[in-house]
Amino acid sequence: MYKENPKIAVFGLGHMGLPTAALFAQRGLQVLGVDINKKNVDLVNSGKSPIMEPGLGDLVQKTVASGNLSATDNGKDAAYDADVMMVIVPTPVDLEKRSDLEAVKTACKTISSSLNKGDLVIIESTVPPGTCENLVIPLLEESGLKVGEDFGLAFTPERALPNNTIYEISHNARVIGGINRESADNAAEIYGKITEGEIIKVKNLMTAEMVKLMENTYRDTNIALANEMAIICESLDIDAIEAIKAANHHPRVNIHIPGPGVGGHCLSIDPYFIVEAAQKRGIEANLIKTSRMINEEMPEHVVHLVREALSEVQKPVKGSKIGILGVAYKANVADARETPAENLIKLLIKEEALVCVHDPFVSPDVIKSFKVKPVSLDQALKCDCVVLVTDHDIYKDITPHMIEKGVLVCTRPVLNPDDFRGEGVIFKGVGRF
Repeated sequence: MYKENPKIAVFGLGHMGLPTAALFAQRGLQVLGVDINKKNVDLVNSGKSPIMEPGLGDLVQKTVASGNLSATDNGKDAAYDADVMMVIVPTPVDLEKRSDLEAVKTACKTISSSLNKGDLVIIESTVPPGTCENLVIPLLEESGLKVGEDFGLAFTPERALPNNTIYEISHNARVIGGINRESADNAAEIYGKITEGEIIKVKNLMTAEMVKLMENTYRDTNIALANEMAIICESLDIDAIEAIKAANHHPRVNIHIPGPGVGGHCLSIDPYFIVEAAQKRGIEANLIKTSRMINEEMPEHVVHLVREALSEVQKPVKGSKIGILGVAYKANVADARETPAENLIKLLIKEEALVCVHDPFVSPDVIKSFKVKPVSLDQALKCDCVVLVTDHDIYKDITPHMIEKGVLVCTRPVLNPDDFRGEGVIFKGVGRF
């Protein structure tokens, strides 16, 4: 490494950026976090984390107190002072399911205005393959410096889950690609300061860009297979969960678990980046697109189950009170980005149901943004139909007698249908007979 203890500027203090910045600061490096959200900047500088993540609050407090971590909304000065600039900003998709790289563009333009010889730029944001070559490099070279000669460039995808982010950043394997070997080696040395996981250097930037997309597309496609199997099993009066568990005893089979759809900032978005890159080259990526379609349509199937369940007590969806349990996209987290619960709620409201939501992790403001009322668990359980969407641990303790109106739709395999049906509860579930 050209400097033993380089100064680092992390652009983006979100779910991955802030933990990454704090981990480097914990290792004794000087780290300056950059974010356009002044409120988040102020929170970090006061030693508080704007992100709900186990262990992150203490880590931010300690590293800010030590003087190793601070935050700013002045990206130009941060880039000028730093030796290494890391871009970890959001990359959503637009209404046409095309990548929205505006945040990456803004960060790279800012860095370009203050880039110095010998600097290293690292992109962590998930992007379509070819983004570094076609977007990042031209923007950075507006500085008048030449990539691979005057400054280095590497790409390494973040690979961590909410609720376990700090551990996974510091223990998962780290894939790194560079514009040249020196860039990859320097990036590997930097990340070696915060990870105990294997560091895998691939041959170029585009390969590294593709790795993260492959991982999440594999999982999305597998879930789509499970969801399609579940719907077919329902029509055949087969318990799909039982069948999947039995099938997975085969040593070469690993079918995922069906559910109400796929959420989060990765699985529901990353496959579209591959589709986009493929279409630019005349390839349709039909399997990937079909998998996305299946998973995106699962909220409609859940509405179908609600309709069926209510019909057994001679009630229409219109005018019925529907209690949604959980809007986070996965269990025991506060993250509701791209949650399938949002589309489910929209569909139920469209059918003129009266929808309310309980979620012990997601803030009331986020729940209200879905145009529904946050309620207590007891209130949700008193609704005409209860729909379990997120498998938070608290919901695993629900008993038949708690379902006051006796109608339950369970989209996750965390409650035993026989326990509820044996007590007279109408139980419908994704893939459950």
